[in-house]
Amino acid sequence: MNVSFDFAGKVALVTGACSGMGLATARAFAKAGAKVVVADIDEAGLKSLADELEAAGAKALPVVCDVADDAQVAAMVDKAVEAFGALDMAYNNAGVQPVPAEMADQQLDDYERVMGINLQGVWSCMRHQLAQMRKQGSGAIVNCSSVGGLVGGKSLGIYYGSKHGVLGLTKSAAMDYASQGIRVNAVCPGTIDTPMVSKMMEEQKEAMDDLMKLQAIGRLGKAEEIAEAVLWLCSDGASFVHGVGLPVDGCFSCN
Repeated sequence: MNVSFDFAGKVALVTGACSGMGLATARAFAKAGAKVVVADIDEAGLKSLADELEAAGAKALPVVCDVADDAQVAAMVDKAVEAFGALDMAYNNAGVQPVPAEMADQQLDDYERVMGINLQGVWSCMRHQLAQMRKQGSGAIVNCSSVGGLVGGKSLGIYYGSKHGVLGLTKSAAMDYASQGIRVNAVCPGTIDTPMVSKMMEEQKEAMDDLMKLQAIGRLGKAEEIAEAVLWLCSDGASFVHGVGLPVDGCFSCN
């Protein structure tokens, strides 16, 4: 990537930081000079990532956090502020996929698991992050929705519903806080080369083939391409951008 950002002296928080888009974004924030709070349920992965970022000259704080647990989310934000004194930027990336099934065959426990992480988790992260940013009078939050937040899809109604909900939360929070120096936006990634998508390609080959037909660019997106969009939305270059669900999808949503 050729785009460069300067976040020296800023504090960024990334959930779901140990793989895929979260990992790429944590690395990008660190490269841009930010102090980075990396959060995930993978304790060993967090230690490895924090060591990697520190070895590259960044300051990193690993925090084990299940975003479906509001108390853990509150503690995560508290730890970030205690360690670095502020919270300037956050990328709420943690998410999971449901078991693919037609609506009539979907199970309540799978619905609750996906909604607890993908939707309640984003809401919980935002409310604690916004409370801190409101004290500061500044901040930028980017939530991870999906092209699945913009369209419907077969056998993934739970996932698509959760990602539509993320956009509703994003737009509503943006309206609440635009006048308070805080910007809230979302990215809507297309089909990105991540461990989650690799698993889908192995287990749901026909469905993935159908998805790729809709991605006009003709390739998977790169996690780093999502990271660049997140950093731009957090930068001064996006100072007039509020409440947007930005498609970064190789023209998937153009269909």
